[in-house]
Amino acid sequence: MARRKRVNPRRLEGKRILDLVPRFGLECCEEKSVTAARRFIEANRIQPPAIVVVHRSERIQERYFWGFKGLFSAQYVEENHFTFPSLALLRAQLSGEAQGDSVA
Repeated sequence: MARRKRVNPRRLEGKRILDLVPRFGLECCEEKSVTAARRFIEANRIQPPAIVVVHRSERIQERYFWGFKGLFSAQYVEENHFTFPSLALLRAQLSGEAQGDSVA
């Protein structure tokens, strides 16, 4: 019998917060995906916070978080969401919704 993977509550909260962030997608060509994401952000003047999803091939995609501190892997931001000031407002909004649900 296979063991169940333990769910990290901190990462789960980070995922919920990142679900509130606007997403942009692009197809990657010859350049590296992080370079393509940086050029896409600059060309479209995307304001932080935002998620940029880079499709490298039919099945492979990479997610990046564009924040006030720069461009980061979305997985890193999910695990360390509390260190990003651009997510503070969304974090407060999510905790306010959770408290509102428990009161009702």
